[in-house]
Amino acid sequence: MIRVLVVDDSVVVRRLIVDALTDDPGIEVVGTASNGRLALAKVDELKPDVMTLDIEMPVLDGLGTLRELRPKHKRLPVIMFSTLTANGATATLDALAAGASDYVCKPANVGSVRESIQSVREQLIPRIYALAPRQRPGAAPARPGMPPARPGAGAPPGRPGALAGRPPLGAPVRPGAAPSGPPGPAGRPPIRAAKGGTGNRIDCIAVGCSTGGPDALAKVVQGFPKDLPVPVVVVQHMPPVFTKMFADRLDRGSQVKVVEAVAGTPLAPGTVYIAPGDKHLEVMRQGTAVLTKLHEGPPENSCRPAVDPLFRSVASVYGAHALTVVLTGMGQDGKKGCEVLAKVGSEIVVQDEETSVVWGMPGAVATAGLADAVLPLGMISDTLLARVGHGRANKLAVVR
Repeated sequence: MIRVLVVDDSVVVRRLIVDALTDDPGIEVVGTASNGRLALAKVDELKPDVMTLDIEMPVLDGLGTLRELRPKHKRLPVIMFSTLTANGATATLDALAAGASDYVCKPANVGSVRESIQSVREQLIPRIYALAPRQRPGAAPARPGMPPARPGAGAPPGRPGALAGRPPLGAPVRPGAAPSGPPGPAGRPPIRAAKGGTGNRIDCIAVGCSTGGPDALAKVVQGFPKDLPVPVVVVQHMPPVFTKMFADRLDRGSQVKVVEAVAGTPLAPGTVYIAPGDKHLEVMRQGTAVLTKLHEGPPENSCRPAVDPLFRSVASVYGAHALTVVLTGMGQDGKKGCEVLAKVGSEIVVQDEETSVVWGMPGAVATAGLADAVLPLGMISDTLLARVGHGRANKLAVVR
């Protein structure tokens, strides 16, 4: 049974969340609180497995609660309850940066209380189970906020020919052992060309992520130098409004340019394109240029934007010249796209379980044997830079 603490200053919203969770046999609401100060006391008293947390509250708001909670309770999953507005998006992104695990949007423009409860139930229950799987027999615990794992620890089998300086996946690195392969750019893992032609020049990086993705993606993108010689296309599961705010925030904190993708834009080196909320992002070739393509096709894996459409289009346009990354996220979005990418020779990197908030998306790719490397979050940007620099005359600047 997963024990949930519900924190919101609104009696109506607290009742809504409790009613949404009550009928699930695997979830028990063990308490409620109307502000952050009461919530912190109840965390110590009730020891919940998951907390839902409002952002705007009296006495102590959601951000203040997170900042006081995290030093003592690093592993407690916290799901923010957010409004689908510009102010709500900004506050939610602040909360994710402060240690929140995920968020759901409060129901808006729904016709009845019953529909509101159903909306909350559909958003919230899958996240609770994803973030607290330790309560289900045989499931591994989620690890929000945990430090990077040891390189090579617990990596599942991958495709032949691991990336940059790693042994075949599944073989742990001995303490102090030197990685194999010729040296890469200074300060980065060495390059080892994989079998099957995957030592090709890389012309694009494609990234998919979901739960825990904003923080993970920020860490990866902030490791890119301004002279990154390839474009980066990204699907992060987010609603409209949020994606523009997220792109702007990443842009301010990075050396590369980060934008919300606009249809028909030629991909440029050193630029990161974030899929806009409620639109699928794909790439298409037009003459010698590669352009962004946006559309409102049916959701895939219950998501729009979804990772699979982007990955399929990247496979079609770039083939073995694409480098693919799957970061933390719930579900399996990206797995089918990686199957297509693997067939055309694209190299695939996934975040490891230890540093993922939820090892759903990367775990699905890794356990299917589609990954060339399973890496802790702290190693991913350097590994990507080493691979992108392979075969290029100019060495990339190290960002530290």
